[in-house]
Amino acid sequence: MRYSDERKEAILKKLFPPNNRTVADVAEEEGISPATLYKWRREARAQGCLLPDGANGPKGWSSRDKFTAVLEASSLSEAELAEYCRKRGLYPEQVKAWRRACEKANAWEEAQARRLKESVREDKKRIKGLERALREKEKALAETAALLVLRKKAEAIWGEPEGE
Repeated sequence: MRYSDERKEAILKKLFPPNNRTVADVAEEEGISPATLYKWRREARAQGCLLPDGANGPKGWSSRDKFTAVLEASSLSEAELAEYCRKRGLYPEQVKAWRRACEKANAWEEAQARRLKESVREDKKRIKGLERALREKEKALAETAALLVLRKKAEAIWGEPEGE
C-alpha cells in the first residue's frame, strides 16, 4: 500500500520528540506494519532527522541521535538551547553532558592508544625476560646432556665406578 507524503510525515511526527512514541504503539494505533514504520524512521534518519528509539526521555536516544542533538545545539544561545530542548523533551544539562562526552571521546581514544603502547612495552619486556630464562635453561640442559654423555663414555672406558 502506498502512503502519501503528508500521511507519512504526520505519522513520523508521532515518533519525533517531544512525543517520542514507540514504533509499536504508533503501528498499532495507525494500523501500519511496524516494519514499514522502521523503514520510514531509517529513511528519515538518513535525511538527518533526529528520531530517538522511542523510550521516554533521552534513554531511548542512540549515540548517533545524541551526537546529532549536540551538533544542532552547538551554535545556539542559552535561550535558543532552552527552546530547542523543550521541543525535543530534553533538558539543557543533558545536551551539555552529551557535548562533554563527545569532547572526551577523542581524548579517550588517545588514552586508549597510550595504554596500548604501555601494554606492548610491558609485553616486550616480559618476552625478553622469558627468552633470557629460556636461553639459560637451554644452556643448563645442554651442559647436563654433555655431562651425561661424558659419564657414559667414562663408564665405557673405565667401567662402572666402585660404589654403585
